[in-house]
Amino acid sequence: MLSVLRVHLPSDIPIVGCELTPYVLLRRPDSSITTEDVPESAPLDGYYLRYKWYRIQSDRKVAVCSVHPSEQATLQCLGCVKAKIPVAKSYHCSPRCFSDAWQHHRVLHDRAASAVNENGAEEEELFGRFGSSGSGSLNSSSVPAVGQSPSLNNGSATPLYPTAVTERSSSGETWFEVGRSKTYTPTADDIGHVLKFECVAVDAETRIPVGTPNTIFTSRVIPAPSPTPRRMIPVNGVDLIGHLDSDGRAASSGTFSVLSYNILSDAYASSELYSYCPSWALSWPYRRQNLLREIVGYHADILCFQEIQNDHFEEFLAPELDKHGYQALYKKKTAEVYSGNAHTIDGCATFFRRDRFSHVKKYEVEFNKAAQSLTEAVVPTAQKKTALNRLLKDNVALIAVLEAKFSNHGADIPGKRQLLCVANTHVNVHHELKDVKLWQVHTLLKGLEKIAASADIPMLVCGDFNSVPGSAPHALLAMGKVDQMHSDLVVDPLGILRPANKLMHQLPLVSAYSSFARTVGGGINLEQQRRRMDPTTNEPLFTHCTRDFIGTLDYIFYTADSLTVEALLELLDEDSLRKDTALPSPEWSSDHIALLAEFRCKPRTRR
Repeated sequence: MLSVLRVHLPSDIPIVGCELTPYVLLRRPDSSITTEDVPESAPLDGYYLRYKWYRIQSDRKVAVCSVHPSEQATLQCLGCVKAKIPVAKSYHCSPRCFSDAWQHHRVLHDRAASAVNENGAEEEELFGRFGSSGSGSLNSSSVPAVGQSPSLNNGSATPLYPTAVTERSSSGETWFEVGRSKTYTPTADDIGHVLKFECVAVDAETRIPVGTPNTIFTSRVIPAPSPTPRRMIPVNGVDLIGHLDSDGRAASSGTFSVLSYNILSDAYASSELYSYCPSWALSWPYRRQNLLREIVGYHADILCFQEIQNDHFEEFLAPELDKHGYQALYKKKTAEVYSGNAHTIDGCATFFRRDRFSHVKKYEVEFNKAAQSLTEAVVPTAQKKTALNRLLKDNVALIAVLEAKFSNHGADIPGKRQLLCVANTHVNVHHELKDVKLWQVHTLLKGLEKIAASADIPMLVCGDFNSVPGSAPHALLAMGKVDQMHSDLVVDPLGILRPANKLMHQLPLVSAYSSFARTVGGGINLEQQRRRMDPTTNEPLFTHCTRDFIGTLDYIFYTADSLTVEALLELLDEDSLRKDTALPSPEWSSDHIALLAEFRCKPRTRR
């Protein structure tokens, strides 16, 4: 007979929009143990599994903290209520929670006030009761305590937690059936309520359950944390606000946007490395939905991702982004890594909008192959094994040549194709192997030079280079050469960097985000971004933020003779990440932040 031995959930904290997939351990009729499903459509020896999900609603309504969504709220910000900010963002679990989050939270108020002013309405006074301590005005009675049941709503006539009765227990609970499949995705109606999962073997002929159902209960469902949206900041004298199409992209057909983002492979997202991030927020089922929401919200024309696991690319990212009009290219690394109980592999993925670009050509760069060729050519036979051990790091680059389906309003030569070359790489090399890291970047640039020599084509070089501003790889990218006295050149046991004057290239590359520092004038938003830049390197203060390291590792470079930067996605500051918090976090699901630049192709002249 088929029997259920055990059921459990990978995380007992359910989040709205994140699929719950229970682990079900079965004993088959032949006494073997399995985790494979036995659906009604394919019974096993006359038995199948039946699943049910219930939402347990009590008479007591519960609000959850907007900062710590697994905690019950006890305070509500009156400023949010007055500004008509979504009610879920107004709740906090304690005065300390609200005080610590205030620098981030007040941004919601500022933007709400700006929106009111831009619409021509009178500005409401939101901060009259805020003291010099930085704490906001709170209403401790607006969130119900235990035993109370005032109606909570989100500013409309619709209750935040609607009631729907199926059966009622003697303790005043309502059990509402919400699903009959093995998996369940919590909805907004589930917020604040416990879910119950029930699994039982059923006789296929009589449809009568066999034995006692196995059940598990979750903790209360929490809303998916949502960070404050990041805005595009014009840097070329063009005000983009109010000039967006229905997809949120710039309406000018002559511009296009490029996103570069290391999304943090699940294989590396361990609780040991990121102990400060709640386990539920570190799980892939949560992070994938949160990342997808973020990525889709940017409305970029080209997406360059690093640390994309091959199974996640095939089973999730490619099909999901296909629904949003993106075509995908992928290049995985040349060796797997061991993660938990399985081997996995990650790589670089490049997506582009089908309505904006078409695919012309794809180049794959395997640095291992280049290392083997180098070793054969310049390393003595006795040192080849040592050299390969140092050089073989399995990193790759993906280069895509695309053709634009838009023009620069007649500025181009009639009938000439507008091509674009996009390089996407992850130079994941240990910080002590500075020679290998620089050699990989130089190898990529020499390959791009060959493409540039064969075609009149603008270029973008995106990725996580694991190189801080001022390092030799950054200097090579940004300056076209490396000072022969640079300290990074001291480490070169194989002699692969000699002579130092060969470390150069002819591509006119410029860092897109340096436009914040180079742009003259600008409004208050641009000034704010300049304060988040390093004045000595003209690069962001950080694109990577963990407890162990904060600094810039990610870049978008472009050829300045063929492209201009129109706008950039605003940078985060440390206050935006909230006090005592690093990445990843419930709001931001990678240890890197996304970079997004909007470009315009410069008009070309006849040759």
